[in-house]
Amino acid sequence: MEEGTIKRLTDKGFGFIDTGGNKDLFFHASALEGCSYDELQEGDRVTYEKASGPKGPFAEAVKRA
Repeated sequence: MEEGTIKRLTDKGFGFIDTGGNKDLFFHASALEGCSYDELQEGDRVTYEKASGPKGPFAEAVKRA
């Protein structure tokens, strides 16, 4: 599991995680475990697993740290 910080949340059910690198990592609300999308706030620390898809890397198994 890797760690990051919620950088941005949208009203469309997805957001971006600041991984500490040069690119933020996309995640969808369906990737959340143990909390709902509405409970997240920008700045929250999260753990996640990095995965790759046809549109590039994304986060799955996202949990509040």
